[in-house]
Amino acid sequence: MEKEVVISIKGMQKYEGAPPDVIELVTEGRLVREGGSYTLSYQESELTGLEGTLTTIQVDGEQVTLMRMGEFNSQLVFQEGRRHLSMYNTPYGAMTIGVNTRHLLAELTDQGGDIEVDYSVEVDHAIAGRNVFRINVKEAEGGLGSLKQ
Repeated sequence: MEKEVVISIKGMQKYEGAPPDVIELVTEGRLVREGGSYTLSYQESELTGLEGTLTTIQVDGEQVTLMRMGEFNSQLVFQEGRRHLSMYNTPYGAMTIGVNTRHLLAELTDQGGDIEVDYSVEVDHAIAGRNVFRINVKEAEGGLGSLKQ
C-alpha cells in the first residue's frame, strides 16, 4: 500500500535557560505500508532550514526511526524508555549523540494516524536539550489516493 498524504508536524525544542523553539509545518508526503510497518516520507522546506533534505520516518512496532538524507545526513532511533546512540552530521562534522526517549506513541493505519515522540538529546553524556514532536497524517483529499495496493 502506498498513498499520498498530508502531514502536519509540530515540533518543540527546549534548551536550558532559553525559551522553547516551536516550529509548525504542513506538507505533502507519502505513506507506505510494508507488512506490519509504515514508512512516512516528505521533503523538508526552507522553513525547517533543511531545504533539499528527504525525511523518512519508519514506524515498526515499538520503534520509530527518523532518517534525513540531504546535505547533512542523520538517523535517530526512538524506543520508549531506551537510549540509542546516533550519528548526527552537522556543518562542522559528524558527532555521536545519545537519544533518550521519554514517551513514544505511534498509531498509524492505512488511513493515517499520529506519532508523538518526547526525547532528550545528550552530547558527551550531558543533556543538550529536550525535544517533542507531534505528527498527524491524513489522506490527501482529491489527490491520487491509493497509488498501490
